[in-house]
Amino acid sequence: MDQLNSLLLDMATLSQQAVSASIDAYSSGSKGTEVRQMSNRLHALHRQVSDLAMEMIARYQPVASDLRFLKACMEISYGFFRYGRYALDITSVLEMFGDLSKCDKKFVVDTAKKTQEMIQMSVEAFSRRNLEMARNIPKMDDVVDESYRKNLRTTIEKKGGDIKCALSATLILRYLERIADHASYIGESVEYIETGVEPKLD
Repeated sequence: MDQLNSLLLDMATLSQQAVSASIDAYSSGSKGTEVRQMSNRLHALHRQVSDLAMEMIARYQPVASDLRFLKACMEISYGFFRYGRYALDITSVLEMFGDLSKCDKKFVVDTAKKTQEMIQMSVEAFSRRNLEMARNIPKMDDVVDESYRKNLRTTIEKKGGDIKCALSATLILRYLERIADHASYIGESVEYIETGVEPKLD
């Protein structure tokens, strides 16, 4: 159990770094080349967590809270892995569209800050088994969802403008919206560990 917890905390740190690096690359106009390595490492760690959890289930046949913990760990591990994958997707947008220095990036960066706050809350909720924090994450998810929808409405209604800026912002906001969803799933998994209440299906 300690080894599993340690692997997840390593993933938590690395996933935060990956998302931050991708947003920094968008803000500064750099390529964020280190994100791919982080994403690959998260994938490897996710497989380690899954293999270890399945081995423990097969070998020890845990029940009650121990079984809940192992099941939740696989879900949380997947969430941390997806943070890294979406961070890589953001850097792929930068590669695809090239120079975005003339774009107004404030709306995307502000949404990214909210998303990063959700990531931090999901990490802390897991590491501290904090139910209150876990239950507050979905409220923040609504804000990120609305930011994505607002951008879509603005893009559809706006006449003229730089299509490259509009499309790149829409794609990045979509990836941020998905990251926020996974933060909510992690919060629900923490609640499952502590209470046994199954995560909700959207």
